Amino acid sequence: MKSPLYRLGLMALLALLIGCSSDERAIQQQEDDRGPPSVYAVNYPLAYFAGRIAGDSVEVVLPVPGDIDPAMWVPDAGAIAELQRADLVLLNGAGYEGWLQRATLSRSRLVDTSAAFADRLIPVENDVTHSHGPTGDHSHAGTAFTTWLDCEFAIEHARVVLSALDRLLPENDGEYRARFAELERDLQELDRELKAVTVRIGDQPLLFSHPVYQYLERRYSLNGRSLHWEPGEMPEEAQWRELSGMLSSHPAAWMIWEGTPHPEAADRLEGLGAQSVVFRPAGNKPASGDYMSVMQDNLRALQHAFPTAN
Repeated sequence: MKSPLYRLGLMALLALLIGCSSDERAIQQQEDDRGPPSVYAVNYPLAYFAGRIAGDSVEVVLPVPGDIDPAMWVPDAGAIAELQRADLVLLNGAGYEGWLQRATLSRSRLVDTSAAFADRLIPVENDVTHSHGPTGDHSHAGTAFTTWLDCEFAIEHARVVLSALDRLLPENDGEYRARFAELERDLQELDRELKAVTVRIGDQPLLFSHPVYQYLERRYSLNGRSLHWEPGEMPEEAQWRELSGMLSSHPAAWMIWEGTPHPEAADRLEGLGAQSVVFRPAGNKPASGDYMSVMQDNLRALQHAFPTAN
């Protein structure tokens, strides 16, 4: 017959085992309730790259409202709180996140996806202050930030995203690398096709509606000059006078727009000898399609504007 002390010890041991099992179940339940890790991206290209690479293994969040250019976005207190809870925050770099110095975020979770090519970023000097949309006055001075319009840089952005995801969920390394390889092939093919059409453009003078195409210009050797025109607005007379002076030394037959231009602006522009073509930078999520479909639309627009010689 077992002694009372023995039975007491056995009961204590069973209680301990049951308690440990309950704790483990509670921890597992918390993990299940939490869901997959959250990865926040400051613009749509990074969100797209993360989604292509990670699949359903993480929750990819683009916190910027659809009607705001992410480069001009300033997160409010609620958005900052969300960023603070994120497992990763993918940054574009190149001065893109002007709000970052005023936000308290864990540096260990921030990933600057352009740091690897920081020595090849394009400085912007003497840029004028202007306004468009709900973001108020701003300037593009500092560093050109639409880095992903250079397909080589887009691949480098995606490569850094891959490394960050690998660190977050190393058990998925094989899947992530396979998906990255597919994305890399898509971007390389886009790069080849853009090179083919821009070779046809050659040194022809071009106009850009906004100073956001610097990396496209450099990558594909385009001869462009930039204005500060908004697609949905009719430019003021002072802007038309500025254009006339520009055309006297830079006789462009085409203007490349960020979005569909105001019909009256396109008509008046055509009267000056310059036609319009749309090349969307895709900084924010499109109303339909995805990053690659938008870039394919951009490519087809250029191919239509600059067809092969007969």
